[in-house]
Amino acid sequence: MSSKSFLKGAAILGIAGIIVKIMGAFYRIPLTNMIGSEGMGYYQTGYPIYVALLTISTAGIPTAISKLVAERNAMGDRYGAHRIFKVSFILLFALGIVTSTILFFGAEFLVKYIKNQGAYYSMKAIAPALLFVPIMAAFRGYFQGLQDMIPTAISQIIEQFGRTVVGFIFAYVLLKKFNQGLEVVAAGASFGGAAGAITGTLIIVFIYFKRRNKILHEIKGGSCLKQESASKILSQIFTIAVPITIGASILPMMNAIDAGIVMRRLQAIGYAESVANDLYGQLTGMAAPLVNLPQIITVSLAVSLVPAISEAKQRRNMALVRENIQMGTRVALLIGLPAAIGLVALSKPIMLLLFPAIPGKAVSAAGSLSILGFGVIFLTLVQTLTGILQGLGKPAVPVINLFIGSIFKVLATYFLTAIPSLNVRGAAIGTVMAYMVAAILNFLAVKRMTKTKFDFASFVIKPLIAVSSMAISVLFVYRWFADLFGNKLTTVAAIGVGALIYGLMLLTTGGITKSDFEMLPGGRKIAKILSRIGLLRK
Repeated sequence: MSSKSFLKGAAILGIAGIIVKIMGAFYRIPLTNMIGSEGMGYYQTGYPIYVALLTISTAGIPTAISKLVAERNAMGDRYGAHRIFKVSFILLFALGIVTSTILFFGAEFLVKYIKNQGAYYSMKAIAPALLFVPIMAAFRGYFQGLQDMIPTAISQIIEQFGRTVVGFIFAYVLLKKFNQGLEVVAAGASFGGAAGAITGTLIIVFIYFKRRNKILHEIKGGSCLKQESASKILSQIFTIAVPITIGASILPMMNAIDAGIVMRRLQAIGYAESVANDLYGQLTGMAAPLVNLPQIITVSLAVSLVPAISEAKQRRNMALVRENIQMGTRVALLIGLPAAIGLVALSKPIMLLLFPAIPGKAVSAAGSLSILGFGVIFLTLVQTLTGILQGLGKPAVPVINLFIGSIFKVLATYFLTAIPSLNVRGAAIGTVMAYMVAAILNFLAVKRMTKTKFDFASFVIKPLIAVSSMAISVLFVYRWFADLFGNKLTTVAAIGVGALIYGLMLLTTGGITKSDFEMLPGGRKIAKILSRIGLLRK
């Protein structure tokens, strides 16, 4: 699979991710303004545990499906690829039953452990999603292994649409019409996750059956190697999936533990449970989601890199492996750097822009955002380099590295959160430390295994020049015009000017070239226009 192909796949998922995040913002931002940081505290308390359980059933297996299907296709064995899908579907369905049962019936015990009993209904409401998301993941892994990212993209959009519409309607009706408490309203919002999982599953199942005749025709027309037993396929899946799942589970597990640590440590230094819940809501419900926005592209890159590098390695084409590694890493940096610096420079204006109904809470949450923003650089690298290492057949390496990073996170959160002047911002520092340690270790591992060379000017100097110019322009616009035009208009203008300056500086310094554009869908036309006006180098 060429760099052009995997970037097109990443672009498809990236576009879907942008749409999903926009819908999520239209959901989460008004929801937070409606129920406040206290309601978001209840909503977010159950979420890390949900994600931790979801990761167990869906993190590694879809990646294993994608990798094994890609390898079978490279050998022309379409029957073997489809059999892998059927066996893994049964496995994921069984795991979905187990995990959804654990969360639904274990909710009472979990909220008592975390010391936030108002989150009880939210946990129960989101539990059904754990049954349907694994089913959806089986289909996504199969299509991704076929290098077809469109079904995944469509199901992501439909899933988010169901989550957004149902979650917001339930929360609004429960609060405005039935005058329920914030614990119940947060549960209504949480049920949106279950509704989204159901709608996303239905659409990807529909796509599969619509294409089923074509799939079966290709199976009959392809070569068929010796049929593998279900036990052998499961063994192959577990060999790939278990290390990935362990690695992917580390951070969600630590976040779940983190919820307990933050709540307990804040209460230990004198905060009431309701105040601790409020601060936790500011961190996880208001600041953290903004840090996750760049993952739209980097997760898509990682998903596309796994089969791309795996296939190139299978064909013993190390030149293509290195090319994919260089391209993926550079794109991750070009995305992560401006996102990080933008969030840090405009943390307070952004929070006030998004949460005008609760300005006091927005200003308070800005402190956490200004710290978490730095973590974006390392988070984008962690995800991209993890995809690279998985494609290289070394899934255990990022597992170990993330575990090491998570140790730093837990220790930092435990000790720093108990410092009154830092309080919940101590947890933000711990998160940044975890990403930084894991990113550095992953980068060193990729470099050692593949001998890939990274040009210092292209990977560091040129992006830094561009992002520094962006930061100066953003701060200049905001400080000079905020008093004249107000926070909303000036913040939007500053972001727009910053994006323009960053793009122009990348073009001017050669940080992004004509060949980069040509590897993206529709990029040739853009490159042609920019070349004509002298802004794009070859």
